[in-house]
Amino acid sequence: MTLTYLWTGFFLVGFAAALVQWLAFGDATVFKRMVDGTFESAKVGVMDIALPLAGVMTLWLGILNVGEKAGAIAFVSKLIAPFFSRIFPQVPKDHPATGHMVMNFSANFLGLDNAATPFGLKAMESLQSINPKPDEASDAQIMFMVLHASGLTLIPLSIMAQRAVLGARDPADIFIPCMIATFVATVVGLVAVAIRQRINLFDRVIVAWLGGLTALIAGMVWYLSQYLSKEQITQVSQLVSNLLLLSIIVAFLIGGLRRKINVYEAFIEGAKGGIQTSLTIIPYLVGMLVAISVLRHSGVLEFIVRGFTWFFTALGLNTDFTPALPTALMKPVSGSGARAMMIDAMKTYGVDSFVGRLACIFQGSADTTFYIVALYFGSVKIAKIRYAIGYGLLAEFSGVVAAVAIAYLFFH
Repeated sequence: MTLTYLWTGFFLVGFAAALVQWLAFGDATVFKRMVDGTFESAKVGVMDIALPLAGVMTLWLGILNVGEKAGAIAFVSKLIAPFFSRIFPQVPKDHPATGHMVMNFSANFLGLDNAATPFGLKAMESLQSINPKPDEASDAQIMFMVLHASGLTLIPLSIMAQRAVLGARDPADIFIPCMIATFVATVVGLVAVAIRQRINLFDRVIVAWLGGLTALIAGMVWYLSQYLSKEQITQVSQLVSNLLLLSIIVAFLIGGLRRKINVYEAFIEGAKGGIQTSLTIIPYLVGMLVAISVLRHSGVLEFIVRGFTWFFTALGLNTDFTPALPTALMKPVSGSGARAMMIDAMKTYGVDSFVGRLACIFQGSADTTFYIVALYFGSVKIAKIRYAIGYGLLAEFSGVVAAVAIAYLFFH
């Protein structure tokens, strides 16, 4: 029922806010904006997301099927099994879901959004195959969703590119702050869900893996910031990301040929599921996007920002960060909406202003929880999502708090 209450609440809260806009502020056009937004969001959900995703899904599900038959997914699963067996205790050892999740996390880490989504949907499908209650999210699926929603990314290329377009003096100056904020969100999400699922976080394997990953990320951030120029960081990131993606495809194909399987037939066999997956998610995606649009066009976010400004002013705290909050508030519900808010903040306050930079850090600190829930759980027809949204939002909230603190440290 969580999604039912949430989805209905978006409409009811949006309508109430629109009434206030009309009766109190005389804005008679707010209802038209909301209705137009529903039509536009429905179109975007089908034409700009589901249909383009069908092509990407067709490609990568085909490649993944080749990788499975070649034994590559099983190899990755064995490599990561010691850690994943602790945080995903319900997933059997060497199960393909482990490899699919690793591929998804790796693609996200490298900023490869187009590849991350097919990997993630395949991972959710694999987890669903061992779900004892098919209509209810399992603990493993919730852990996976929350970790994915935390949006751990090494280098936020799209944000840096947008800053460059708008004339930032140093487009990559938000690189380290974004890295720290998204890492905080990931760790908080992992720890919170682990506590809820009674996973032993003091297990030596978990401590070693988390400690090692922390050291690895800190080392990469330190090396990139100390030894490479901002332009070199961008060039290296683009080279490594795309080279790795192509290397995965080539490795899968070579592995298939070595095992003497018909790689083309294996590709076609896996690719057939791409269209069906995209069609399956359309109702879930359109429903959530339309509800989010109603909320966004109703003016609710503006009311919330004013409330935060009043609250922090009453406490005697600095409120320079509140003009950037629309990006943070929009991020859980709409990635494109948050991007628009980020760009608006940079244009309004200046691309190198404190608000402009903070909006960029908000954009890079986490992923879109509501969109991910609709997409991933919708792909396997799960309606009972239990505590997935709450913990996904907790991870995002921790990223927002970290982003504010880091922005004051670096830029205020």
